[in-house]
Order: sequence, then structure tokens, then C-alpha cells
Amino acid sequence: MEKTAVIILNWNGAQMLRTYLPSVIAHTKGAEIIVADNGSTDDSLEVLRKEFPSVKTIVLDINYGFAEGYNKAIEQVESEYVVLLNSDVEVTEGWLSPLLDYMTAHPEVAAVQPKIRAWRERDRFEHAGAAGGYLSWLGYPYCRGRRFGRVEQDHGQYDTIAEIDWTTGACMCVRTSVYKECGGLDAAFFAHQEEIDLCWRMRNKGWKLACVPQSVVYHLGGGSLSYDNPRKTFLNFRNNLLMIYKNRRFPWIVLTLRFFLDYAAAAMFLATGKKGSAKAVYEARKEYKRMRKNYR
Repeated sequence: MEKTAVIILNWNGAQMLRTYLPSVIAHTKGAEIIVADNGSTDDSLEVLRKEFPSVKTIVLDINYGFAEGYNKAIEQVESEYVVLLNSDVEVTEGWLSPLLDYMTAHPEVAAVQPKIRAWRERDRFEHAGAAGGYLSWLGYPYCRGRRFGRVEQDHGQYDTIAEIDWTTGACMCVRTSVYKECGGLDAAFFAHQEEIDLCWRMRNKGWKLACVPQSVVYHLGGGSLSYDNPRKTFLNFRNNLLMIYKNRRFPWIVLTLRFFLDYAAAAMFLATGKKGSAKAVYEARKEYKRMRKNYR
């Protein structure tokens, strides 16, 4: 059994596999590479069987979403570490060693991430994780190298290892035992901010998280939903509220402020002609109220 399993969750991503999986195979040493297929209806499994026979596959019967798909895959893994790696990530030579070396040297750290650059603009950070994630006191996520929609060029300004609030699900190396102890990703989230919620739960249990920028990967991003898709808006707003409710001590002051801020965001969407996104904010808040009774 390998010490580390690199798990790529795939859903109808045959072309993504052809584009990005070769780099993972070429540059991943001393780890088992697994593609967990999330109920694909394209020819993904055939592509894996014919073109990537060295890669282990876990076949799930339906699309469980990002969160539960990973949970079901990791249930079948016994390695000390797992890496959650998006199917649209290109890794670089030696990418895994700095992550594992840091985890080995720091037993208090539950999860780490590499520096993440944009696949299309390779000198810039990528929106999803950049050089490590943080949370504002209002619960808004941001990153070193990215605030809101603006990303910076990488001039080496974040090449120091840093303790962070959350590691991106685009490429997260986590202790398998801690992942399972903390309950894994929240399946009710389905997708978006589920890794931030998990990281918050790990920190609440006393674990630390870090970005190790000596490891570099390139992420395409937006592979499932575009940034202005109303479905993405709905998931981000709903899941962010649930995450605050679940994890923050005395959350009501923040949640009261967020009531006004969320509807201000909806008004801004309306003013800019994005009616679908404005409706998504309203629906997200309604769904949050319905779901929060399931949590303490």
C-alpha cells in the first residue's frame, strides 16, 4: 500500500483526463493515482481503460457531487495521506514531495496546498486557491494573491510557507485519519466551499493548515460551472451561510449583518442585469433557513 493516494474526481470529463492526467502520471512519484468516476455518462471509463491502464479507478454509481463523491472514494482508501486533485489541474515535476515533506515534519498540520497558478495565464495566480486561503470576520473567503475577482501576477511575493485558514479543494493534501475523524466533506453542500467548511472544522479541533508554495500546480478553473452561473451563485451563498452557522462561535451577529449584505448583493446583480444571480441569492437564503435546522 502506498503512503499517499492522489484521487481525481471525474464526471463526464474524458477530454479533461486526456489533457491533464498525463502530467499527473509523469510527475507523481511514490503515490497511487486513482480516478474516482462520479457516475459519468460519457466515455470516461473507456478512455481510462484504454489510454491510462496504470491508473486505478473507483466507479461510483451516480453523480454524488464533489463533496460526497470524494467521501465515497476516500472510504475505499487506506493510505496515510490523500490528495484531492481536480481533474483540470496540471502538476509539475516534484510537486508532491514538498507537500509530504512538510506534513511529515509538522504533525500538528492536518492539510496543505501548493501554490496554484492559472493554466491559461501561467504567470498569474488562479482564483480557486492562489497561495493559500483566509476568511474575513464576515465569513468571506479570500486568498493570498486573490481578493474577490482580482488575481495578481506571481512575482514570488508569496513564496514563503504560511499558516492559512483553508486549503483549496483544487489540490489539497490531507491526513486521511483527520479527514475521516472530522466527517469528511459535507455532502449537503454538494459543491462549492465544502473544503472551506471542512478546514474550519479541522481548525476547530486544533489542527493547523498551511500553503507550501515550493510545490506548484496549474489549474484551469471553472470546469463545472462558470463564475457568473446562477447555480454557482446559489451554492456559494447558501453554503457560505451554512458554514458560518456550523462553525463560528456566536454566529448571530455576523449572520445578521450578512442578511443585509446578501440582499445588497442581490440588488447589485439586478442593477447590472443579472436577474438569475439576484434570484439565486434569494433562493440561497431561503434554502439556508430550511437546512440550518439539520446542524447544531
